Amino acid sequence: MALTNIDGEKFAQMLSEGAANLSNNSQKIDALNVFPVPDGDTGTNMNLTMTSGVKEVQGSKPVHAGKVASLFAKGLLMGARGNSGVILSQLFRGFSKEVEKKDSLQVRDIAQALQNGVETAYKAVMKPVEGTILTVAKDAASAAAKEAEQETDCVKFMETVLKEANASLERTPDLLPVLKEVGVVDSGGQGLVTIYEGFAAVLKGEKIAEHSDMQTPSLEELVKFEHHQSAQSHMATEDIEFGYCTEVMVKFEKEKLEHSPYNEEEFRNNLNSFGDSLLVVSDEDLLKIHIHAEHPGNIINEAQKFGSLVNIKVENMREQHSTLLEDEKEHQASSSPESGFAVITVGMGSGIAELFKGLGVKKVIEGGQTMNPSTEDFVKAINEVNAEKIILLPNNSNIIMAAEQAGKVAEAEVRVVPSKSVPQGLAAMLAFNEEQSLKDNADGMKDALQFVKTGEVTYAVRDTSFNGVSIKKGDFMGISEKNIVSNGEDVQRVAEGLIDHLVDDGSEIVTIIYGEERTEEQAMEISNYIEGKFTEVEVEVHVGNQPLYSYILSVE
Repeated sequence: MALTNIDGEKFAQMLSEGAANLSNNSQKIDALNVFPVPDGDTGTNMNLTMTSGVKEVQGSKPVHAGKVASLFAKGLLMGARGNSGVILSQLFRGFSKEVEKKDSLQVRDIAQALQNGVETAYKAVMKPVEGTILTVAKDAASAAAKEAEQETDCVKFMETVLKEANASLERTPDLLPVLKEVGVVDSGGQGLVTIYEGFAAVLKGEKIAEHSDMQTPSLEELVKFEHHQSAQSHMATEDIEFGYCTEVMVKFEKEKLEHSPYNEEEFRNNLNSFGDSLLVVSDEDLLKIHIHAEHPGNIINEAQKFGSLVNIKVENMREQHSTLLEDEKEHQASSSPESGFAVITVGMGSGIAELFKGLGVKKVIEGGQTMNPSTEDFVKAINEVNAEKIILLPNNSNIIMAAEQAGKVAEAEVRVVPSKSVPQGLAAMLAFNEEQSLKDNADGMKDALQFVKTGEVTYAVRDTSFNGVSIKKGDFMGISEKNIVSNGEDVQRVAEGLIDHLVDDGSEIVTIIYGEERTEEQAMEISNYIEGKFTEVEVEVHVGNQPLYSYILSVE
């Protein structure tokens, strides 16, 4: 069923959703900002402006569409920030003037209101520049006028407006050379498109702010975003002629106006000599000025002739731009791989972490049998180590799939060596050679896993039975390859039984890693048992501080 009338409530929803979509994308819009000054705040300014407008509407009962539009325009004017924010306020100021007496809106009303908004905004700008938000608004309004001649359905109408706004946005680099040079579209135009996207979503019965694909950028968007991060670096700070972004809001006062009558055109011409990017807008109560000037005090003095100062904002754009360039340098430095190789592994216990780091592991993710790391944990670690080639050692069969998934989504070249225990991970690291290729390293480390036998001593958390053996809660268990091969109340005797099972004629080295509940003396007792019974075997003892596992044994 076609939607031919938009009442006040629906229009308020459109404004709210347009603001939400703008907010979702404000950082991306900031990164596009290169004109008129690359201070990287267009998205932020437009977002704050829209938020001010929506707050004004939310404090009312949105029954009458025209009143909603007037409240919104008032809120925008009060909260307008930056060039783009002030122009946005004028687009909706003109819009609201056109529909202020209409309790609901049809496509012809909206088309005429969009056109009136464009005319109002162009008048507010001293020197309109094509290839900006003004152009996008103008082209969209022109398409709206044509569509309104043949279409009454508001949904189809808004889709046409949005389609042309997007097309116009893509053309902005052809109109503004600095955009083409940097390789971006206009930031203010992008902001307007996101607002229209919110409008269209409401009319189609969607809620764009809750769409997961809007909140989580696609890979392509991320690539574009990273590219745009450097947009501001294409201008030198010293090229900024007028250094202070100055905004002044004045509340008209009758007494002052009698002495200094206000004429918007004359006042605009007067301020034009103080700087550039000048915008002067006003209604019956308020005057708002935005200008890039070298001496903000002069602007304030001129404005104060007509009333009292409500709000003043002065930002040093040279400082802003310089900070952006420094941030960009840091971003590039952190994005450059520090080294060719990095190995990431998983383990519990400070001693085990130190063992791995001593063998060259860059990052040990805390986790293990009872706390399996997620794919996200691996991806985060991959980003932290910042290397071109990465090997992942999961050290647990339950974690291998998460590691493999992380390897698929990471930008770095990743190989997973499917180690199923800490001893396997340690053995794999002994085979690691940074001089070899990623493939050769991964293959060699996989081969190393085959020559290690793992034993673990832990305790039963409940009464149980395994392979006909009854085990009481609290008893210790010696586990080899998921089989319980020894058990009992005495942890030392259980460990010795496990060693008897693991060590054979081909064994050369036994490594004992004792946990946080065991002492070095207890570990040495196990070592003495091995040396006394298996005289050809070499023994190493390390503190692991791992929880749950009294001993982890490696037999090679």
